[in-house]
Amino acid sequence: MKFFAEKGFSGQTRELALQLGITQPLLYRYFPTKRSLIERVFNEVYINKLDPVWSEALTDRSQPLHKRLCDFYCNYSEATYRNEWIRIYMFSALMEEPLNKHYIGLVEEKILAPICIELRHYCGLPDIDINPIDQIELDHVWVMHGGLFYHAIRKHVYRSRVSSNFNEIVSRAVSTMLEGNKAIQH
Repeated sequence: MKFFAEKGFSGQTRELALQLGITQPLLYRYFPTKRSLIERVFNEVYINKLDPVWSEALTDRSQPLHKRLCDFYCNYSEATYRNEWIRIYMFSALMEEPLNKHYIGLVEEKILAPICIELRHYCGLPDIDINPIDQIELDHVWVMHGGLFYHAIRKHVYRSRVSSNFNEIVSRAVSTMLEGNKAIQH
C-alpha cells in the first residue's frame, strides 16, 4: 500500500517488485495484470473498509441523530482517514481512475442517502416515497462529508497543522449541519 500511496496507480510494477524484494514475474504470477493488482489494492484499501454496520447505525432512530452522525464520522475516519488511504485516493482521483467513481457511488448509496433520509426525519420533512432525494439535498450532505474529509487531506497531503481533537471537529460540523438544515427548511 505504501508504494501506491507514494506513486499512485501509475507507479511501475517493476518498481513495486523491486521495493517488495521480489521479481516482476513473481508479482504477475499472483496478479496477471496491473489492472488486477489495482483492483485488489482498491478493494483492500477502500471497499473492505466500508462497514455495513455503519448504514444500520445511521438509521437507528433509538439514538439521537447528532450522536449517530458523530459516531459514524469518528468510526469512518478511523477506518479511512489514514495517510495511505488519503494519498492513494487523491492519486487515483487525479488519474481519473474509474474505481473512484465506484467508491463515490457506494458512499452516496450506503452513507449519504441514508443521512439525507435521517435529516428529513429530523426536520419533519416528507419521506423519500413522497419526495425523492434531489441533487441539491445530496450535495448539501456532501459539503459536511467533504469538509471532514478535507481535514484529513490537510493532514496527510498538505502536511498542515490540524487540530488533534477530531471528535470536537465532528461534533461541531454535525451540529452546524443539523441546525442549519432545520433553519433552511423553515
